[in-house]
Formats: sequence, structure tokens, C-alpha cells
Amino acid sequence: MNPAPHPHPHEVSLWVRRFAPLIASGGAVLDLACGNGRHARFLEAGGWRVEAVDRDAGALAALADRPGIARRQADLEGGTWPYGGVRFDGIVVTNYLHRPLFPLLIDALAVGGILIYETFMLGNERFGRPANPDFLLRPGELMEAFGGLLSVVAFEQGEIVAPKPAVVQRLCAANLPGSLRIRLPEPCQPVP
Repeated sequence: MNPAPHPHPHEVSLWVRRFAPLIASGGAVLDLACGNGRHARFLEAGGWRVEAVDRDAGALAALADRPGIARRQADLEGGTWPYGGVRFDGIVVTNYLHRPLFPLLIDALAVGGILIYETFMLGNERFGRPANPDFLLRPGELMEAFGGLLSVVAFEQGEIVAPKPAVVQRLCAANLPGSLRIRLPEPCQPVP
């Protein structure tokens, strides 16, 4: 469920901005539960082929003028997973949590693919929505879900102050075969 709208609906997450360059140039990227498409737009502008999926047809319609963004309306929680057998070079998930999708995301990640995940965790209830523990990650939960099957590039959890006070958890992981390594991007820097 996507219970909390992003406080700055067109501002790209610094976490996504930092790790997107790890995704294969020109590759296919899934923006899961894309909302208004802020990350889909960012990724398309960077030259990636983007599939934006959300249950909100109105939000997807706002992306109709973007030729590099394929749109798909789907109920990710009550419907059938629409990407069986499809592989992506990158998957971006922000401000969205539906735990049954975790294994499906791993399956949808191509060899060499990059998962960029950022959402709220326990403690966020002090700052407002989401406050329901069903929609808040437990400490270390993204590491538990993905760390044993993917190579973790970076992981953070804790309180942030911008773009608004919140408690978040962030993970970037790669589906790397054997001893393949990737070069880390520079740390997140605020955009001037």
C-alpha cells in the first residue's frame, strides 16, 4: 500500500539519484508503484527505458506525453503480478511497501541488475503518515529480505530531516553473478 504521498512530489530521491548510474546504460527499469512518476521521468531523462506501474490510472495518464515511459495500470497487492518472466536492469521502489512482492522483485531483476529501494520504517509514526506498522519496515528488514540473495551495495536506516522529517530505510543491491564487482557512486549530495 502507498499510504503517504511524497511531500515534494516532483523531487527525485537523493538515494535514487545516487545509485541510478549503476543501472546499465539504456537498460530497462521498472518504477514500481510510481505514483506521479517523478522517478520514471528522471530515469527516462537519463536514457533508460522505463516501465512505470501503479494502480492509479490518473497518475499514469500524466506520463502519457513521455515516449520513453511505458505505462501499466495494475493492482500490485490484489491482482496478478504483471511481470512474470520479465527481467529489468533496474528496479526502483520508493515510499511503497508490500512485502509479498519482495521475492517477485528478486525474480524480475536481470543478472547485473540493480535494486534501489527506499521507504519508511518503524519510528516514522512520530512524524505522521505512514504510522501503521503494517506499512513500516522493521529495523534491518530490507537487508533480511534482499541481502542473502543480492549483493548489497549500500544500506542505511534512521531518521532524516529532508525533504521532511521521517524515519526511513534504504537499500541498493545488485544481482551479481560470482565475484563480479561494481564501482560505487559518490555519496549523496543535495541538489543545488
